[in-house]
Amino acid sequence: MSHFAKVLDGIVTDVIVAEPEFIETYVDPNPGVWIQTSYNTHSNQHPEGRPLRGNYAGIGYTYDQENDVFYPPAPYPSWILNTSSWTWGPPTPRPADDKEYIWDEATTYWIEITP
Repeated sequence: MSHFAKVLDGIVTDVIVAEPEFIETYVDPNPGVWIQTSYNTHSNQHPEGRPLRGNYAGIGYTYDQENDVFYPPAPYPSWILNTSSWTWGPPTPRPADDKEYIWDEATTYWIEITP
């Protein structure tokens, strides 16, 4: 079985498990296009070295037709899409220490969580 994402206007509206033959012959009365996605592809990586379309598609994900990839919605408006991994990252790197932080969108910086 394979996974397929239904895409309408560049946004994933549904994800199903089906045989490719079913998708090829299915007459869908609703608008959109079915595109195969890989359950094992995350951050443009696959355990067997064969990533398919950047990420496993989820409802609300974007399908970038030009690059033939799926990527999730941005967690914050300031975050930047990495077009190698097709994941979002902060504009300011998280401090590299053992402390706990949360992202503050107002300042676009990490705030330390104090107990």
